[in-house]
Amino acid sequence: MSYIFSALIGIIIGSFPTAYLILKKIKNIDITKAGTGNVGAMNSFEVTQSRTLGLLVFIIDFLKGFLTVYIVKNLFGNEFSIIMISLIGAVFSHCFSFWIKFRGGRGLATAAGGASLLSLPILGIWILLWLISYAFRRNIHFGNFSATLLTGALSFSSSEIMNKYTNPSANSNLEFSILVSLMLLIILIKHIKPIKEYFARQNLKTREKENE
Repeated sequence: MSYIFSALIGIIIGSFPTAYLILKKIKNIDITKAGTGNVGAMNSFEVTQSRTLGLLVFIIDFLKGFLTVYIVKNLFGNEFSIIMISLIGAVFSHCFSFWIKFRGGRGLATAAGGASLLSLPILGIWILLWLISYAFRRNIHFGNFSATLLTGALSFSSSEIMNKYTNPSANSNLEFSILVSLMLLIILIKHIKPIKEYFARQNLKTREKENE
């Protein structure tokens, strides 16, 4: 029952459609129909050109992950699998919120919020990989996709080290790898469309240069 209740806590908290409610209230904008349609901080900023609103959305989405882990830790104790299931639930329902017809954001802020309390090494590795990836292509979506994919791979290849510095640690390295990669897979799925669009633009630029 602990797993079910922890998952429900994550799903309920994560489903709060931050960007949709804030932009609808302040700007009378339906974020699901504006810009990329993504219900997250980046699209909120791009649509409104307001750093304040973009940051506000990011902070609240970050807190959704943080509060999920904090609440479940206090209710059910330091059991990695139970806590991680709740965070997976929060990330999933953030990405596919039932309040807005299963639309949502891409899950990064919510995942980061949970990881900041559960596993700083995972968050630190992701940020480092993002910086390297972004420097290589100068594209946020490429950085997001690459860092998430590589962190998922490292959760298997370096699970012993990453699990050791996670609080609480998983009962086994395989449990750690599977649950972490499952959360990252949700994030990757939400990045398929923007990464395909990015490479399509790159291919178009390449063809245009060849035809000059």
